[in-house]
Amino acid sequence: MILGSLSSLSSSGLPSEWVNALTQAVTARPQEKAPGHYALQGDDIFMNVMQFATQWPEQKKAELHEQYIDIQLLLAGEERILFGIAGSARECEEMHHAEDYQLCRHIEEEQSVVLKPGMFVVFMPGEPHKPGCAVGTTGEIKKVVVKVRASQLLA
Repeated sequence: MILGSLSSLSSSGLPSEWVNALTQAVTARPQEKAPGHYALQGDDIFMNVMQFATQWPEQKKAELHEQYIDIQLLLAGEERILFGIAGSARECEEMHHAEDYQLCRHIEEEQSVVLKPGMFVVFMPGEPHKPGCAVGTTGEIKKVVVKVRASQLLA
């Protein structure tokens, strides 16, 4: 997991492919888009714009991915994301390969981070994360999740 802010993106130390993907997403003005899926570079890089009410962690399951890196950027509101290191997901359901996600009920030695607008977090394949959790009280958030095909970095 990597934590950062758009205000310091140029000095974040992120690989140039990730900086470019995040820059493409921001340039597409996701804050003005309706929730949905938007291609940036076909299936290799795309973004999912989301708007929803946060929930208490007990009401949510963690997710993990095999094929894509998640770059989650908060646009509005406040969000807690619970997470763990690769291999820490427990009580997992079936992997949905076509959609690249697996849900899990527990993260061993769970950690958390609170995002404010303009902050982003990067999750690598295999790192469980539970986004959309409430901070203090539940509330509406808007975010964009930029998905970068992990194999792009290995080519």
